[in-house]
Amino acid sequence: MITVENSSIWFPFSVTFPSTLGVTQLFSFDLDVYGTDVADLVKQDHLCELGPGTPNRSAHDRLAKLDPDSMFTLSSTRDRDMAQGCIAGLWLLHNCLDQSHSISQEILTPTGSYWHALMHRREPDYPNSKYWFRRVEEHPIYGRLWESTSALASSAGTNATTQFLTEQMSWDPYRFVDACESVERGHAPGAQLIRQVAHLEWQMLFDYCHRRALSG
Repeated sequence: MITVENSSIWFPFSVTFPSTLGVTQLFSFDLDVYGTDVADLVKQDHLCELGPGTPNRSAHDRLAKLDPDSMFTLSSTRDRDMAQGCIAGLWLLHNCLDQSHSISQEILTPTGSYWHALMHRREPDYPNSKYWFRRVEEHPIYGRLWESTSALASSAGTNATTQFLTEQMSWDPYRFVDACESVERGHAPGAQLIRQVAHLEWQMLFDYCHRRALSG
């Protein structure tokens, strides 16, 4: 469990943010708000892959049944693009990159481009990932992502690959693509922390899409 004072983020590992961060609530990833069907697809006992991974065939049928109008059991959908972003993210979480890509490439918004960029980072097609990140520009989750990853990296400890997470003054998606590439190609240490950050990034983007899908 990652704790930020009175807030918490669900993770399959344990670390505590330093109280000196001075932020009472950076992010809370609460499975209860997503409904049982979605929560079951989100909750897992491992971190996001940095590479393509192996598609989770056991989740395929449940993922294929999701649609923007039926997946939100606790409320009605007000922003279909954001709901589609949630679905693209769930396919990606379960390493079904083709299905995720077919959805994200049809979402013509900065958030759709974000999911598109994450898919290509995982593919891996790092230059294409950076192309789609340029179309994201400055995403609303970047501020919290920067603060959270800086705190996470400070708590976990860094090396030459991950030190930038504590030094950058804002979230740099391009440098994180480079870090993912270095780790995935086996050219640098720091895989665990980079995967933790990638998992946190996925959670923040999914949560953002889920909330926007309901609020419009």
